[in-house]
Amino acid sequence: MPIYFVRHGQSEFNAVFKTGDSDPMIFDAPLTDLGRQQALKAREEIIDLGIRHVITSPLTRAIQTAQLLFPDGISMDVRDGHHELLLHSCDVGRPPKALSNDFPELEFGHLADEWWHSDGTGGISVEPDHVFKARIAQFVRDLDAISERPLLIVGHGNAFHEIIGRKLANCEVHRYR
Repeated sequence: MPIYFVRHGQSEFNAVFKTGDSDPMIFDAPLTDLGRQQALKAREEIIDLGIRHVITSPLTRAIQTAQLLFPDGISMDVRDGHHELLLHSCDVGRPPKALSNDFPELEFGHLADEWWHSDGTGGISVEPDHVFKARIAQFVRDLDAISERPLLIVGHGNAFHEIIGRKLANCEVHRYR
């Protein structure tokens, strides 16, 4: 049974950041209005795929996208293995308690307080490439243990690039296997 990937919709960070610019310091960036529209459009694409289970990263933009794709209570898990490569402020997550306050219908208790890459300084700690690659490889191995299919995974550009060799556009639907 298939696995599909969907990159999150446009975030507030995506809307203002251009490569080479300084970081606009938008931590755990939520979706923009355009990002929400992109998710609603993608929902039309996936409606007939028979998705039975959704996994989303714990970054706000991914959770919001997943909830817009599936507003009707489909089985949804939050997992941290495929979260974005930490390069910028938007890739710094929030503790489970803060996420639970914003998304009380989802379970976050299994996440560490700092589930994103951190060097313990409290700032933006760029994730080393070898750490990122190992994390993504483990996530891919873990997919084999998930029996509920068809499965849809909502995630991020660099994570999906590491898995399939290209960066997905915002809310692009890609059949992985």
